[in-house]
Amino acid sequence: MTEQSIVLKSLLRQRHWQTYGTFCREYDKAAKKVDPALQGRWPSRAQLHRWLSGELKGLPYSDHCRVLEAMFPGLSAAELFAPNTPEIPAPRSSQDRPIEVPEPAENSQLADVTAVFSSRSAFSAAYPPASLFDGANEISACGLSLNVICQSYPDHQLTRLLENGTRIRCLFLDPKGEAIKAREREESYTDGTLQTLTALNISMLTRLKNRLDAEAAERLEVHVYDETIRFNILIVDGTTCVVQPYLPAARGVDSPTLVITDNTAADGLFPVFDQVFTSMWERSKPV
Repeated sequence: MTEQSIVLKSLLRQRHWQTYGTFCREYDKAAKKVDPALQGRWPSRAQLHRWLSGELKGLPYSDHCRVLEAMFPGLSAAELFAPNTPEIPAPRSSQDRPIEVPEPAENSQLADVTAVFSSRSAFSAAYPPASLFDGANEISACGLSLNVICQSYPDHQLTRLLENGTRIRCLFLDPKGEAIKAREREESYTDGTLQTLTALNISMLTRLKNRLDAEAAERLEVHVYDETIRFNILIVDGTTCVVQPYLPAARGVDSPTLVITDNTAADGLFPVFDQVFTSMWERSKPV
């Protein structure tokens, strides 16, 4: 049965609130304004899927309706759960905004890809590291030098995450291995640039780890691998996955970037890249 597109689903996609964790955070912000007692009473993942699939008969409980109306001022709960129409405005487009992906039809090849960018710089403009990492419970990353964590997110914020319970796994291309030398040749580096940068980023994380208390330090894991590099993968809270391929003779910053969300309603790409990360992590070695 094909899912019916409703207004709420389209609005969540427009605001990039469609992942479960992001939805819950935005729900809590609105709940605090409506009635602080409603904080933390967001719908379960299964409930949210029923809401967005168009399968819900009637409306959610009144408390949910109150919060949803606060999230989307000017729209009633009945309007939010009405079938989508062309009158729902799309976000303004620019070079630094994601290419809007149409609502997937049944068996759509778009699967759970929710945004596509032509480069990492365009992705970073729309998804700054703080928007991805602040408040996260788990961050898993693999690639080459992992600059998004080591160069684009401040040390003190990484420290705060780890001290507050966030688990961070970083998997670097081994700066002493053969694969990174092959990648340097592919990108026409002749002075060990990638080896130096990767070693520097690993050193930054190990120094940070040494300054943490024992419990927080255990939550930061740094591994290396020595295999042909294919993807840069970033997974946050098991709900958002950012993937870049490594292209021949092109820097990573110039690679197209996919944003994938965990859509349990369809066979998507999220579990594919989640498994890629897991298998690489299992073959890697700790620093």
